[in-house]
Amino acid sequence: MSCKSSPKNLTKDQIYAVHNLLDLVGRRQLQDFGHISSDVKDDGTLITSCDRWSDDTIVKGLSKISTEEGVLSEEGSKKVPESSAYWVVDPLDGTTNFSAGIPYWAISMARFENGQPETAFLDIPALKKRIIAIRGKGVWLNGKQLTSESRLTSNTACVSLCSRSIRILQKRPDKPFPGKIRLLGVSSLNMIGVAIGQTVAALEATPKIWDIASAWLILSELSCSIKWLDLDPSKLNIGQDLTSTCFPLLTASSIKELEKLLPWGELLINSWNNIQDNIN
Repeated sequence: MSCKSSPKNLTKDQIYAVHNLLDLVGRRQLQDFGHISSDVKDDGTLITSCDRWSDDTIVKGLSKISTEEGVLSEEGSKKVPESSAYWVVDPLDGTTNFSAGIPYWAISMARFENGQPETAFLDIPALKKRIIAIRGKGVWLNGKQLTSESRLTSNTACVSLCSRSIRILQKRPDKPFPGKIRLLGVSSLNMIGVAIGQTVAALEATPKIWDIASAWLILSELSCSIKWLDLDPSKLNIGQDLTSTCFPLLTASSIKELEKLLPWGELLINSWNNIQDNIN
């Protein structure tokens, strides 16, 4: 991806302003949680008035915090901005949980530089957890720095699957799945579970750029393995419309765990490609 100039990193004042923006949106989401109905979008996914309000508030807020940087968001413009630095936003990842009264969803905001995430904010309002990552500097959970060493001491055997990847279990009925399966319903948090040691791996069949934006940097900074099963999100082009573009991936706590799950990841992408071929 070509860039006009090298952007500057966020200042302390800008980071503080992003925190305030997250506080504002998180409070509104907690206020609406359990008291709001949902509609169905054209792609079959759910949306609420809180999704729309959150998206609008975040996009307007970021336009004031980073005046010359574009924003790509799930509920707004889905084209890669022309600015060399831009934001990728998922205002409410986990709308189905949110609408069903399940207190597990996230707000994801990631600032990209030269096509890759440079700063990431992932907020989980109901759990009062906020994760921040800065490329080359590390990851913090509620102000406490995380390390890959603490992640690797976990004894978990859980593996997160998304709802669309569950079909791989039917493809290999004679093979035991190498992990205890968890379906949490939030793409970003499925992946983050690997980074903080809750799970050893996560398999995502159809994540969009706003699903992976923050998790990508957090996983990378904590030395997790990522295998892009099809498209590579680091090769985006200015103006590219990502409305229907998916970036299926397998992420794991180590190379060993990645290799253990890779046959299932390859099975997933082959199965998905066959479905698309039949549709076309």
